[in-house]
Amino acid sequence: MSIWESCALTDVGARRKHNEDAIMARPEAGLWAVADGMGGHEAGDKASNMITSALEALPRPDNFSVFVDRIEDALQNVNATIRDHAAREFDGRMMGSTVVALAASDGYGACVWAGDSRLYRLRDGTLEQISRDHSQVQKLVDAGVLSAEEAESHPNANVITRAIGGAAHLAMDVAMFDLRPGDRVMLCSDGLYNELSADEISARMGQGSAEQAARALLDGALGQEARDNVSVIVIEVGDT
Repeated sequence: MSIWESCALTDVGARRKHNEDAIMARPEAGLWAVADGMGGHEAGDKASNMITSALEALPRPDNFSVFVDRIEDALQNVNATIRDHAAREFDGRMMGSTVVALAASDGYGACVWAGDSRLYRLRDGTLEQISRDHSQVQKLVDAGVLSAEEAESHPNANVITRAIGGAAHLAMDVAMFDLRPGDRVMLCSDGLYNELSADEISARMGQGSAEQAARALLDGALGQEARDNVSVIVIEVGDT
């Protein structure tokens, strides 16, 4: 089993009064997640915490593909629970959360996500975004209408097309990717990557230990007077 060094941090940011993000780190099980809640205080933070609580309680089976299936099943169950709760307690108004989760094993990982929280891999100084935003502007980029640079400043940049709790049927994506000793993986909410360029993310991800890198990333976003809640998890792949 690989050795995972990781650090998970979250902050309310410079302008918000409540933190609707939630983070979860279980390095002993090879499972981490970031959830970014929507719906305001007592709705968004409850939704994101429902997600991380469900993943926190999930047993780790020996079979990796079964583990990934159980993560998806758990998120489907949370989707239904959030929608029921919103109907009962909030008169059906919006309550939901993005999620990005990493399940890792020897030599490979599975990224499971809905929304625009992201997973990046840093390998030998090269940064790669593994997840792909479920957002209106990403659709425009995919269609060739917008460039990636134009998408960053688009007025609908924060409009997402999928979320836990957003619809009766939850469509998630799963991406499998390889992991090598020395790789670093980062999970984050949009409050981080909206404040830092890809070059800044790459430079800060590569600093010191996983804890030092996570703190450098968080400090970088806060140094830009973070407009949103900021969450970041950095995982370093160790030798088996």
